Amino acid sequence: MATTMTSPAREHTRRPAHPARPRRRWSREALVAMLFVAPAALGFAVFTLVPAIRGFYYSFTDYDVFQPESFVGTANYERMIADPVFWNSLVVTLQYVVINIVFQTIFALVLAVLMHRLTQSLVVRGIILGPYLVANVIVALVWFWILDYQIGIGNQFIEWLGLDRLAFFGDPALAIPTIAFINVWRHVGYTALLIFAGLQMIPKEMYEASAIDGAGEWKTFWRITVPLLRPVLAVVLVVSIIGSFQIFDTVAVTTQGGPVNATRVIYYYIYDLAFNRYEFGYASAVSVALFLILAGVSLLQLRLTRANQSDLA
Repeated sequence: MATTMTSPAREHTRRPAHPARPRRRWSREALVAMLFVAPAALGFAVFTLVPAIRGFYYSFTDYDVFQPESFVGTANYERMIADPVFWNSLVVTLQYVVINIVFQTIFALVLAVLMHRLTQSLVVRGIILGPYLVANVIVALVWFWILDYQIGIGNQFIEWLGLDRLAFFGDPALAIPTIAFINVWRHVGYTALLIFAGLQMIPKEMYEASAIDGAGEWKTFWRITVPLLRPVLAVVLVVSIIGSFQIFDTVAVTTQGGPVNATRVIYYYIYDLAFNRYEFGYASAVSVALFLILAGVSLLQLRLTRANQSDLA
């Protein structure tokens, strides 16, 4: 009886026929994926990457549109460090970010918890999301008329209460809180729905176990809801802070940086430098500084909140 023995060397020569299939499949899938990604990648390159690189280059020049740019080294950055208006705009922006983020996050969290505990009606969600669907410019114009010192219905109501009228956009102490309130009103519904989506991911068994243990609503909120919402809250905070630093429309419509630079946020300062004074080189340097600030804040925030870790895992 003859037995056929296969030598290891012969087995080794037969194996390469199989691994070739997944490689061809992967290549085909990669090609299809690249076709889908190509339009977005092209748009990102044309409208974001190339302008960003050109802006970084212009930050080292004295470009003003009317004549060819010339290289000035770090002169724009040295001017920025000694520019009191730049530092004032940075402080004003930070004031707006703090007011906006604190109130927006608290109100959105309360709204999301109330929706989760009391009702999950689509009509209620639509009403809450309503202000976010209105354009920023329209929202700013409506509130500008409502809070106008002379004819605003808001000031007429305050006067009806027996109080003095308030210059919401003319008083340096009230201007930034008023603009922050307008944007909180517009964005709180959208933020609440993001948090509400995170609440839907928390298993009901956690709340049932908490109720069996006799924990009240307040204790359940702090011991279960908030810790399990941490990844969602981290993402919401990062997105909200980046969006808050980019505040422009409301300032441009209502105060245009006044009174006395009290609302000259850094985005409006960049716009003013570039399109009113045609100092594109210096405006680019301020833009690069803003980019570095936002990148640093986002990385620090993601690290502190451990956004990539979930207690549900």
